[in-house]
Amino acid sequence: MRFLLSRVKIQDKMNYKNIVCDPKRLIKNCRVCDSENLELAIDLGFQPWGNHFLKKEEVGKEPFYPLRVVFCMDCKTPQLDYTVPKETMFAEHTYLSGVTKTLSDHFKSVAEEVDRRFFNGIKNKSVLDLGSNDGTQLKHFKNLGYDVLGVESATVPAQIANDAGIPTVHAFFNLESAKNLGKKFDVVNAAGFFFHLEELHSVCEGIKEVLAKDGVFVIQFLYMKRIVENLAFDQIYHEHLLYYNLKNVETLLNRHGLSTFDAYLTPAHGGSMVAYVTHRDAKTPSEQLKAYVEQEKRDKSNEYETYLGFAKRLETMKQENIAYLEQKKAEGKKIYGMGAPVKGNTLMNYFGVDSKYLDYLVEKNESRRGLYSPGSHLEILIEKELKELPDVYYVLAWNFKKEILANNQELIKDGVEFYFPINPKEV
Repeated sequence: MRFLLSRVKIQDKMNYKNIVCDPKRLIKNCRVCDSENLELAIDLGFQPWGNHFLKKEEVGKEPFYPLRVVFCMDCKTPQLDYTVPKETMFAEHTYLSGVTKTLSDHFKSVAEEVDRRFFNGIKNKSVLDLGSNDGTQLKHFKNLGYDVLGVESATVPAQIANDAGIPTVHAFFNLESAKNLGKKFDVVNAAGFFFHLEELHSVCEGIKEVLAKDGVFVIQFLYMKRIVENLAFDQIYHEHLLYYNLKNVETLLNRHGLSTFDAYLTPAHGGSMVAYVTHRDAKTPSEQLKAYVEQEKRDKSNEYETYLGFAKRLETMKQENIAYLEQKKAEGKKIYGMGAPVKGNTLMNYFGVDSKYLDYLVEKNESRRGLYSPGSHLEILIEKELKELPDVYYVLAWNFKKEILANNQELIKDGVEFYFPINPKEV
């Protein structure tokens, strides 16, 4: 750990603006198992918090934080070594899960699968969604007859959900807030939430507190094995404090009296795992789960050397992307970024993609109208309001590739090129 701290001091003297690196926010112990045996695996430099889209007067004033992944040599968990406070990241962010049909369809599929397998025909069933955002996941459970409740820390999404008739508590979920709910739930769902947790162990205790005796905790998480295979490094950002394979998520769950009993891989976000969890020793692990765990072992998905190799491959990827953009600019092409996802900011800031290459970012999410991307300072336009089309779309929202291509066939016929810096393998 001394190596990591000294490295920050060296980098602090480099030509970065608005560096924030509070030594108290650097972890000394593994977030999962408390080990001090941490090694640096991936260094993406100093980056702004990716979901801090800027007002014009904020451009150039945003803080930059270390963005590095360390690897626990004991429990094999990749994790960020620096924690941006949760109050900074989750109180006012503008991401809305209901903006894309692809994600809504995925949430519908999850709800139907959970109901079919575990609660079909049961009356008075209930679901609690953690990090429930605008209520998109809960709408699908509600349509299946569940009593629904969300817990969401961000103000705008929580208000949108409540306005849409999805009861949502505006709070951070942890053991204390779990006890305040005062009830048990048949289903506890966490989609894109479980890797965000600064209060990791308090949250796990809270989940055990609210999960009914025969309940199912559904974790939907970016599968680190797929991130490595797809070179989808842009899914590493400050909100994602932990990166899970089935092996290390089980280590965490076991610590809190919980255990995975089944799992399956979905195409969402290039490869997301849906894991079914309940109280420890209550169910026998499925053959499918055992097969996934064995595949991780065969592919060395939980070995330090795999992550060092991943980091080296990113440098080649960076060179290839810059070469492509420089070629298009030399041809006089106008290039827009498609989408303004938080992961796109990781990619642009690591690659060094800014107004030298892209003119604008184009978004569907109207809450980002007129804002600017952190670090690269590109203005965000709303897709339906465009007055002029680009020659090339550099697609940052690559995880919605099928939907984007299907929705833009006319533009493709007219010669607009869609370039995907990351091309996930089929699930």
